[in-house]
Amino acid sequence: MKFGGFYEHQLPRPWVRDSEHTLLKNALEQAVLSDQCGYDYVWATEHHFLEEYAHSSAPEVFLAAVSQRTRNVRIGHGIVQTPLYINHPARVAERIATLDLISDGRVEFGTGAGATETELGGFLVPQSEKKNMQLEGIRIAVRMLVEDPFTGYQGQFVKIPPRNVIPKPYQKPHPPLWMACSRRESIIQAAKLGLGALTFSFVSPEEARQWVKDYYQVIENECEPLGYAVNPNFAVAAPFLCDRDQARVERIGAESYGFFLYGLGHYSFFGEHRPCKTDIWDEYKNNPKEFAPPEGRIQDCVGTPEQLRQRLRDFEQAGIDQVLCIAQAGKIPHDLLCSSIQLFSNEVLPEFKDRDLASGAKQAERRARINEKAMARKPKLDAPQAEMVIRAAGHH
Repeated sequence: MKFGGFYEHQLPRPWVRDSEHTLLKNALEQAVLSDQCGYDYVWATEHHFLEEYAHSSAPEVFLAAVSQRTRNVRIGHGIVQTPLYINHPARVAERIATLDLISDGRVEFGTGAGATETELGGFLVPQSEKKNMQLEGIRIAVRMLVEDPFTGYQGQFVKIPPRNVIPKPYQKPHPPLWMACSRRESIIQAAKLGLGALTFSFVSPEEARQWVKDYYQVIENECEPLGYAVNPNFAVAAPFLCDRDQARVERIGAESYGFFLYGLGHYSFFGEHRPCKTDIWDEYKNNPKEFAPPEGRIQDCVGTPEQLRQRLRDFEQAGIDQVLCIAQAGKIPHDLLCSSIQLFSNEVLPEFKDRDLASGAKQAERRARINEKAMARKPKLDAPQAEMVIRAAGHH
């Protein structure tokens, strides 16, 4: 099992002039420390307009900075919002390829649609069409990463003439592909498309075990790949904090991850948000509303090294490939986040790394088997292959 730090760039009020500057600089320090301590991934998501909950509107810039400060961690762009109105497929492909080049081929490419009306409505993306837009956007972007030249597309939402989209990524045929998933239905969809599942449901190991089983059964036997390589991988997000003082870490974790869920509920369910006026942190602390995630209780990784070791063993036995450690949430102090990474890497991580290394050959064999079977089912591309000539206006 592998581990990745996951960043939403949460920033509860009150804010001062330097708040966002400090937030991003601290996150970069944590990413560097994660790399030095043996983490496998650093992930950053994309959200827009979600004050306090996620100041991560340009994750590709943050991840580019991470790529130049680290040497070993994979650079997880998870997710990119791929509906056309938010990100044009050509711009997505260009950014992914450039990030892959400057990171020496360490990029992971995740797709998502966004969820809330605050976010989607800001780009005039209809809730009823967001999923179709997302999938059309990712299909085109992946083709642009591979085709030389891209042979054009006339679809439901996107119409693009033939062009050579440059640069091309360092990894061939393209970086590993993932999809954000919050329910069993989306996990099965990811499997059918040959994408890794980035799950954000905070489920228990018992629930995760069945989801993993279903995912791998579908990806091996039913998948028709969206991309040109399959990424059989199942990752689960978990609140994460490690300290020897159990009472302290549980108190801070309860407050900060409580805010994480409250912010999600505010934007997704019960909030009435007024930009630049609503104070979500103040509402959370002084006028809270009861909110629990749709899938039930949180399975967190907050506690002492021994507590984390046992919880992570449960995830490992459930077949999870990667745990996304949501460490930066609410108002957890930067120094506690850094000491948490260090303590975890010293006392918990080594045994999981040893077992992951020992199972490397078996994992590679499974990936190769799944990829071979799935790619045999990939539909043939029917785009035109004719040579194209683009004439400049007035010069023909």
